[in-house]
Amino acid sequence: MSYKLFPALLLAAGLLATSAEAQDAPAKRKVKVKRKAKTEAPAATPAPEAPASPGRQAPLPVNWDAAYANSITQEDLQQHLRVLASDEYEGRETGEKGQKLAAEYIAKHFQMLGLKGPVEGAANPYLQQFTMERSSWTGTGTIKVGGQTFKWMQDFYGYGRSPFAQETTLQPVFAGYGIEQEGYSDYAALGDVKGKDLVVLLGEPLKDGKPLLGKDGQPSKWGMEYRAKAALASQKGARSVFFVYTGPKDSYSKTAARLKPYLGKPSIEFADDAKNTRAANFFVSPAVGAKLLGTTEAGLSAYTAAVNKAGKPVASKFKPAKMVLNAPKKVEPFTTENVLGFLPGTDKADEIVVVSAHYDHIGIIGGEVHNGADDDGSGTVSVLEMAQAFVQAAKEGHGPRRSLLFLTVTGEEKGLLGSEYYTDHPVFPLAQTVADLNIDMVGRTDKEHEGKEDYVYVIGSDKLSSELHSIVEKANQQYTQLNLDYRFNDPGDPNRFYYRSDHYNFAKHGIPVAFFFNGVHDDYHGPKDEVDKIEFGKLEKRARLVFYAAWELANREQRIVVDSNKP
Repeated sequence: MSYKLFPALLLAAGLLATSAEAQDAPAKRKVKVKRKAKTEAPAATPAPEAPASPGRQAPLPVNWDAAYANSITQEDLQQHLRVLASDEYEGRETGEKGQKLAAEYIAKHFQMLGLKGPVEGAANPYLQQFTMERSSWTGTGTIKVGGQTFKWMQDFYGYGRSPFAQETTLQPVFAGYGIEQEGYSDYAALGDVKGKDLVVLLGEPLKDGKPLLGKDGQPSKWGMEYRAKAALASQKGARSVFFVYTGPKDSYSKTAARLKPYLGKPSIEFADDAKNTRAANFFVSPAVGAKLLGTTEAGLSAYTAAVNKAGKPVASKFKPAKMVLNAPKKVEPFTTENVLGFLPGTDKADEIVVVSAHYDHIGIIGGEVHNGADDDGSGTVSVLEMAQAFVQAAKEGHGPRRSLLFLTVTGEEKGLLGSEYYTDHPVFPLAQTVADLNIDMVGRTDKEHEGKEDYVYVIGSDKLSSELHSIVEKANQQYTQLNLDYRFNDPGDPNRFYYRSDHYNFAKHGIPVAFFFNGVHDDYHGPKDEVDKIEFGKLEKRARLVFYAAWELANREQRIVVDSNKP
């Protein structure tokens, strides 16, 4: 799962089972499939058949979904994961050796299964390759303001892109806390900020010591971290944002020291300048922030106190000073790739159901390999097993009516880049894409569910299609009986998980999505996210739930409707 580094803390961190016509069939009986070699179809146990539909390749037996779901096993999931999350793959950093090895492994598996490589004109039709840029801070950046020079890391740092490779004079604009929502807007009095350089306070206003805009005393998305503010500034066309620490006096220095190993790693962006529309993000100490605003640290404190008292934005008396910024990066191009396996459908083959997961992780940090067994090795191996199950069904003449695209993407940890590239350059038209079922971290248990019944978080399933939500619910009720936890589906979720994995790039194009997730844990984005900590029984059940959802999406008579527009 993607995360962005942010100053307050480092994020711990960027269906119905049968076909429609089978629903009226007699009561089902379980069908067991004897497991054979990976490339072979299971021995077919006779089952009652539903009436054939005109144009169907073959009648769809009742309960074949359960038969093939049972071919998704803990043993096979573990076998794949011990390869992909091994030290040999070096944490699968985008564009590096381990990511290339993982792409090759997945592509060969898809080919071995008999899936088609759908990328026309490519040397390897299973790989959708594209060019990106890898950039690293030189560590020589400076900010000059009011006769003083402030130094990189000592006084400020940046994250992501930088349009300031050469010394550039900026006239910053103060945007308060950088918040805009119903009943509270720091931008209302600013007018157009396109192309401007903003100074924004971190955190959010307080009322009686509690976050003003949060729920139940918890921070809102604005106070949780900086990303919501950065995204809003980018939407408004700002060129850059300078986030000012407003916490304890040493909060900047402590955070900068903690983030230094991460900031030393290259960042990745699209090589196409037209796609680099995100505002550049810099983080400055309270002293630098005060200097930029033509005030003192005491003046900053007085302003935040005034906002807290008013419970709304207040006009400031700050007179931002011009500054000269130099923040160079070393830039080099490289290639990376999404991996695609395609299973053609029968009578509805022009409609596509996507099953996705990201196979990249964050590589080697501080000399330690971050293997990402859960994030997102668990989702990747689930896609591999689901592909195998659908191929087995097709080999027996029980293939899906709609086509299946098994999509494993790169660059998720760098900002959902691989899925963004696919949806901007789709191999199959987005208009013909029925839904995306996205799997990102489904092999562990978070603290909220320790010692409790099996669960999975489901996010986004009702935001665009009420039918997709019902499909997931009904499949779970009939087969897996997991506790479906929807807390992160709340549009007010300060973690913003809906926006932090690859399904979002489909959703923003109006394609229904469902995101399956086990929540974060102490090893999230750490070096101890290892295979031996994966709970393969839970992983198996969660993967089967996604399979049941995909089966129903692929085999139902009518394409699911897009009838919702929830935030």
